[in-house]
Amino acid sequence: MNLPANYRKWINEIQGYARDYGLDFFEMIFELITYEQINYIASYGGFPIRYPHWRFGMQYEELSKSYAYGLSKIYEMVINNDPCYAYLMKSNQMVDQKLVMAHVYGHCDFFKNNMFFSKTNRKMIDNMANHATRIERHIDRYGAENVEDFIDACLSIENLIDPHSVFKQPVPISEATGTAKKNGNGERFRFHSDKEYLERYINPPELLEQKRLEWQEKKEQAEKKIPAEPQQDVLAFLLHYAPLEQWQYDILSIIRDEAYYFAPQGQTKIMNEGWATYWHSKIMTTKVLSDAEIIDYADHHSGTVAASPGQLNPYRLGVELLRDIEDRWNKGKFGKDYDECDDYLEKKQWDKKLGLGRQKIFEVRKMYNDVMFIDAFLTPEFVSEHLLFTYEHNASKGHFEISERDFRAVKHKLLQGLTNWGQPFIFVEDGNYLNRGELLLSHRHEGIDLNVEEAKDTLKNIFTIWSRPVNLESILGGKEVRFTFDGQEHTMKNIG
Repeated sequence: MNLPANYRKWINEIQGYARDYGLDFFEMIFELITYEQINYIASYGGFPIRYPHWRFGMQYEELSKSYAYGLSKIYEMVINNDPCYAYLMKSNQMVDQKLVMAHVYGHCDFFKNNMFFSKTNRKMIDNMANHATRIERHIDRYGAENVEDFIDACLSIENLIDPHSVFKQPVPISEATGTAKKNGNGERFRFHSDKEYLERYINPPELLEQKRLEWQEKKEQAEKKIPAEPQQDVLAFLLHYAPLEQWQYDILSIIRDEAYYFAPQGQTKIMNEGWATYWHSKIMTTKVLSDAEIIDYADHHSGTVAASPGQLNPYRLGVELLRDIEDRWNKGKFGKDYDECDDYLEKKQWDKKLGLGRQKIFEVRKMYNDVMFIDAFLTPEFVSEHLLFTYEHNASKGHFEISERDFRAVKHKLLQGLTNWGQPFIFVEDGNYLNRGELLLSHRHEGIDLNVEEAKDTLKNIFTIWSRPVNLESILGGKEVRFTFDGQEHTMKNIG
């Protein structure tokens, strides 16, 4: 850590304060870099090395122009790794550097302790470098255009994974196949009773036999079908069954590995930023700030948590909801008695002086993601106090306007945008559709129709990988439809 002495002093001091508050983090390595370097690293998703692709160059140009025009500025960047790497920009004031130090210790604590990060690769910096080397080798052998076109197709579907699959335990073979017990008369389907004389009435032999035959038929059909059950991890299915060359298989596996690494960041954006903001605020205001720095700190912190028109600020929502949880658990504003109290003034003045707030937010940090966080802790009082609302575009007036202030509508809108990152749920239904080697996908419709043009582009890109016609069933305008791309043209047919 080749940093000036005053930087090392503040890093050690802030680290001590963070540990005193109970934060638990990996070893932190800070790098002091220029704004060109931080834009370069940010364009690579926070990593100093990535595989070559035009997307990263485009992001670098966007970040550089935004900084040059004064539209945006990167204050902090930290990588989920062990050790954890964080970057400080040379041109920032010292008060900003202190804020960033405190902020990234909060992030690192979250990375280390939040359940949804527990399955991530903690040596991803090394893996990213390895991925870059492997793809550069494929470029040398198969040509930049071929490799880049295939990467484009893979990146367009990198979200078609099952982020919860990393927590699923393999099912024992006996359970997975539904193996029946040795008793051939349908023991598997019996209701158990201690009264022998009731056996004939609650377990008629003819009914047991019927259930056994139905189950056997269903089992045989499932064994013929690939996959036996709808599979959300489309990338894994393609890796197993698509007719890929070795270099294509390697590239798709790289895209999938990186998608799973980044998935928890999308699942916990509000909580992660809220947690880091909570702790930089706590450490800065109680331990670090000098009198001369208070104004600058307040100015920059207020910019971080400011409400933006038409946008959800994860820093603001996260930190305010954590503070609300801390306050509620300190005062005992939870549980049956509080929930059933219908006296407004009594609830407003409610204070059991339990002092459980700090313990509770550490528990929340460990066990929740954004969907669970909003679902469990967003309250009507919080929505009212923070003036949350939903908005829609009024076509007749040509502008956006407030549509709902009701708590249930606000909560529903938030959860809808956070579930599966606000993206559609797509499942593999059949890898041999119509017995012609076609791929059948299904969209789990949850009230929002697919964007037709994006769906067509996605099918085209999956065709690049599958090499056979690709079908997608969904609901459009209340009707069941099937999109198909056969390599030449797109078609859409009503099927229900």
